Amino acid sequence: MLAKVIIVLSKIHYQTYLCEKERPWVLLIHGLFGSLDNLSALRRGLNENYNILSVDLPDHGKSTRTNKFSFDLYATLIIELLAELTIQKVNIIGHSLGGKVSMNIALKRPELVQRLVIIDIAPVAYSRSHDSVFLGLDSIPLATMTNRNMADDFLKQHVHELSTRQFLLKSLYQDEDGWHWYFNLALLKRDYLDILAEIKADTVYNGPTLFIKGELSDYLLPAHRDKIVSLFPNSQSKLIGGTGHWLHAEKPAICLKTIELFFTKTASSTSGLNA
Repeated sequence: MLAKVIIVLSKIHYQTYLCEKERPWVLLIHGLFGSLDNLSALRRGLNENYNILSVDLPDHGKSTRTNKFSFDLYATLIIELLAELTIQKVNIIGHSLGGKVSMNIALKRPELVQRLVIIDIAPVAYSRSHDSVFLGLDSIPLATMTNRNMADDFLKQHVHELSTRQFLLKSLYQDEDGWHWYFNLALLKRDYLDILAEIKADTVYNGPTLFIKGELSDYLLPAHRDKIVSLFPNSQSKLIGGTGHWLHAEKPAICLKTIELFFTKTASSTSGLNA
């Protein structure tokens, strides 16, 4: 039986799913407005052969709240967690914002990262695309709300896609003081342009790197190739057909197979990095 450990630290909330002590580690990092549950389909599939570390990003889930969004700070806090857990080498899988944080970790501490998998995001600056989401979230009267359906009624006036609303409402919870968001809405809204910014570094990550694109998504484009190669020269890309930005949820089996094949094919090139 798999051992599951759930721990809340002062900085990063995480869960570990242990396969065998000597198995490699995989770190899963979710995207904007999400939590560690978002990549659960990948976690379940990979856990047969890998120990899994799932984290809530700072300002998300049950992790620490920061005063200012920073890719560098987010990466540093996760690197500190790896040190606390004495994980000396890890494979990282990051989606969207989690992908950008994953890239930052690999560029800051390349010796820690055995392989890197980035799901549907590039290390480039993006245009605003969440304004309707922020309007919808701001419209919800948390102080006077009596049930979860009320939140959806307000949210749907700005966010028309049911799947998006369901995703956002996963982070809504109630306690004795009322309704709250697990994500730090005020900070994410204030620092949104920083979240959209490109990843900058004076170093490169030479380890095996896979960028996975959803066919119907415009987050990862041919125009991004030069920037990707400049930072991740040992990178390749795969496209999963019929999927959008949430490809790991839309076609989890294909996404999982793509990652497992990448891990298998690069095993020999990273075999000397298993310290």
